[in-house]
Amino acid sequence: MTDVTGDSVRTPDVLHTLFHSDQGGHEQVVLCQDRASGLKAVIALHSTALGPALGGTRFYPYASEEEAVADALNLARGMSYKNAMAGLDHGGGKAVIIGDPAVVKTEQLLLAYGRFVASLGGRYVTACDVGTYVADMDVVARECRWTTGRSPENGGAGDSSVLTAFGVFQGMRASAQHLWGDPTLRGRKVGIAGVGKVGHHLVEHLLADGAEVVVTDVRAESVRRITDQHPEVAVVADTEALIRVEGLDIYAPCALGGALNDDSVPVLTAKVVCGAANNQLAHPGVEKDLADRGILYAPDYVVNAGGVIQVADELHGFDFDRCKEKAAKIFDTTLGIFARAKADGIPPAAAADRIAEQRIAEARSRH
Repeated sequence: MTDVTGDSVRTPDVLHTLFHSDQGGHEQVVLCQDRASGLKAVIALHSTALGPALGGTRFYPYASEEEAVADALNLARGMSYKNAMAGLDHGGGKAVIIGDPAVVKTEQLLLAYGRFVASLGGRYVTACDVGTYVADMDVVARECRWTTGRSPENGGAGDSSVLTAFGVFQGMRASAQHLWGDPTLRGRKVGIAGVGKVGHHLVEHLLADGAEVVVTDVRAESVRRITDQHPEVAVVADTEALIRVEGLDIYAPCALGGALNDDSVPVLTAKVVCGAANNQLAHPGVEKDLADRGILYAPDYVVNAGGVIQVADELHGFDFDRCKEKAAKIFDTTLGIFARAKADGIPPAAAADRIAEQRIAEARSRH
């Protein structure tokens, strides 16, 4: 089903993308337009089999409306898998707002967007993503009660990067257990590409566990913050240098997606890849390339689920300890994926997809 809301128009391009692309199978797509504020947005619901679709709002200057629709569909599908693997009673959804947030983001636009989300009556629960922040969700929540990622002053949990990093650390521990027989990073060399909010917290976990840490970031101030607090942390010029570091045990992509590609995988020295970035595999087949090189890949949407665990908890009255306990289960979930991959003779990414699809299918069959 495709809804067209506000002044927007149903177009063949959108319908073709929805029904005939590789990203098909979505339940609903809503195109939103508010002329007064300049809002143009897409809300995509991939599945509500497990419960209301949960996923963030991305604010980005897409080159075309078709590109925005395609991104929303892809991201929504990824959220279905992430929420299923996190054991949440939520399906997958995602929204994108078209435009440069530094230029067009206004209170009026966010309020208009909130009204569109509210019009879905709880089928979609939104949160922060690229280009949107806690302060933005506070504004959206004024028009829509199905909003998470809000500030503590407004009933929310605030910054979700703490638990995101904690979950990635659990994925690393599981990787160490699977590969080396011991769930500790003590004495292991870990390279982190991107030490912003999540990467910064991940460094703290690793150092506390006795790991040797090497970092890089395109933002010099982010690196400086790390080295000012922890002079023992090594720094390399860029990601290209990081993936080639001798003796690297674990590579943690914590910045942009597509970090694992035809150029990086052949020269990667690490034995494990486990990081916070979304969509790390640049294209289908990269997971097999990693496996062929003997590199253990911890699926990104599994290990970085701490954030979505946190925002989901807001709907029940946020409790940090309860969320941390759920995020700690990422350790067992990751081990289960590695075991399934070994049993089925497939890469871990494929095993994670199978487990998620099975849970979604079972939920759908009960309806």
